Amino acid sequence: MNSKGIGAAASRSASIRSALGHPVIDADGHWIETAPVMKEFFLDYVKNIGGGDVAKRFEAAGGLDYDDTVLRPWAALSDDQRRATWATRPPWWTLPAANTLDRATAHLPGLLAERLDDFGIDFAVLYPSRTLTTPAIREAELRQIACRALNIYHAELYGSHPDRMTPVAMIPMHTPEEGIAEIEYAVGELGLKAIMINGLIHRPIGESMPGESMASNQKGMPNWGSGSGERIDSLGLDSAFDYDPFWRRCVELRVAPASHTPGMGWGSRRSISSYVANHIGSFGASMEALCRGLFLGGVTRRFPELAFGMLEGGVTWACELYAGLVSHWEKRNAVSIHELDPARIDEALLLQLFEQYGNERMARNGEAIADSFKKLEPPPPFFDEFAACEIKQKEDIRDLFVPRFYFGCEADDATVAWAFDERVNPMGAKLRAMFSSDMGHWDVPEMSGILEEAYELVEKKLIDPENFRDFVFTNPVRFYTRVNPDFFAGTRVAETAASVVAEESQSHG
Repeated sequence: MNSKGIGAAASRSASIRSALGHPVIDADGHWIETAPVMKEFFLDYVKNIGGGDVAKRFEAAGGLDYDDTVLRPWAALSDDQRRATWATRPPWWTLPAANTLDRATAHLPGLLAERLDDFGIDFAVLYPSRTLTTPAIREAELRQIACRALNIYHAELYGSHPDRMTPVAMIPMHTPEEGIAEIEYAVGELGLKAIMINGLIHRPIGESMPGESMASNQKGMPNWGSGSGERIDSLGLDSAFDYDPFWRRCVELRVAPASHTPGMGWGSRRSISSYVANHIGSFGASMEALCRGLFLGGVTRRFPELAFGMLEGGVTWACELYAGLVSHWEKRNAVSIHELDPARIDEALLLQLFEQYGNERMARNGEAIADSFKKLEPPPPFFDEFAACEIKQKEDIRDLFVPRFYFGCEADDATVAWAFDERVNPMGAKLRAMFSSDMGHWDVPEMSGILEEAYELVEKKLIDPENFRDFVFTNPVRFYTRVNPDFFAGTRVAETAASVVAEESQSHG
């Protein structure tokens, strides 16, 4: 596709949109931070709220210079040093360059608003790019001040076109208290209506005060994942804190939490040389960990009003997780698990079979073998690992999973079809995939071609037009309006979104 200038002939994406008969909502677009402008605003704010000392500490930690030798020490290391410390290769060259119009569009909200029609997009929810990991800053004071400053800045800059776009508030989650403090400010005072939580917290094992540590090699800034001696807290199962007060406050403030937490730098994604090796599947791994922790931690049982967004990871991992939860419950629920109780070994039958079919050595040691079968492992402290979910039948898993989780999928992701395949997903479920452009990043060579690429799902008969409507419109509306039916009030899609809200309300009685 050729890069189109402003005022050029309408794109094919615009033509597709005009023929759809319903709006298109981008659940995950990206702005690009304009460093000199943001730095001036940001440091002034930091000085005002935290004083000159905090501002100096933030600048010493890297600030907003975007200098990889400061923010990402990998660039300053020799190859030998990288191998000695096994320093994860961070992202590089991740923003548009040759397509200057698209690059400027991601910086300038007025230009983006002017071009959205050519993209075939009616409304966009926008996330940061270079400051995406701000909620993961290791030092608590810097983390909280940085998120507050960015939320003020983005509300001021990207809140100027509320009919076409809305920025997210960045919510730190190292403790529920700091998360509550920021949503109360961002939503209650700034008026932001979409939030981005830090979905996974990397906590040192044995740390007495989770969330207060500082990574010495990065001077308090976020590093790329968990190293040795660290664990991942997914805010639900086995969490260091009770996050229920935060989820309850989300309900009260009518905001649906979405996670956009990177998954590089832990597990097998710790290459010291290849960003590609670290990036492929990384968001899916991160989202899967969060989704699994929330579900098995019983969060969707305790907060049926909430929906959770899992962004930029696609949906295949969710299909596998959903199927895995069902199959594991069927074989390991509180009743069926006793089929695996070693105490249920029939010793007489076992001895008979070993004597009849075993060789001389097995027959001679039959009693010892039977005894080892029954002493394989001690009884567990509890039998029902689904207790927090209160699962009584497998349909409960479907009801606690399918309408509660929403999955951001990019335009070039053909595996979106799996989410809508009732033949494959247990109990004929359709998982709630959401159209997510990722515009502003390296994997979108032409913003005006995003919807066109997504529509190939229909043209290749991977999904039908009804499922495509769910993908690009209904599911984003369901997610953002689950706790806030007025989310789209005052936007271009207000009327059609209200009809979806009415349908959902009627279907739930």
